Amino acid sequence: MSDFTVGDVIAERTVHLTRESLVRYAGASGDFNPIHYRDDVAVSVGLPGVLAHGMLTMGLASSVVLAALPADVRLIDYGVRFTKPVLVDPQDGADVHVLAKVGAADETSARIDLTVKAAETTVLVKAQLRVAL
Repeated sequence: MSDFTVGDVIAERTVHLTRESLVRYAGASGDFNPIHYRDDVAVSVGLPGVLAHGMLTMGLASSVVLAALPADVRLIDYGVRFTKPVLVDPQDGADVHVLAKVGAADETSARIDLTVKAAETTVLVKAQLRVAL
């Protein structure tokens, strides 16, 4: 995909998270904050339950886009603002839906705008990747 047209959908995918996903991410990242795997601790600090790591949500969103792009496209910038946490139910888990569209493009780069939702709630805003073509 070398032609990027504003408005084109680059990628769309729903990623299912489970409590096991969170424990695996904790091990990989070294972030063992118990709000990411223990309901009692999460509730004791005023949260509705166990939350996915923000950086896990951010990483999943970018991976959806990068997996859809050709290998010669380079990521040059990525930023998001976290707005709502992803609550991960002990039995049902959580689905994170990522929609990536071209927001701007020229001959050398493109900006990919992401819509990232969990349970119909936007969890990341101003989520944008810039790629060099």
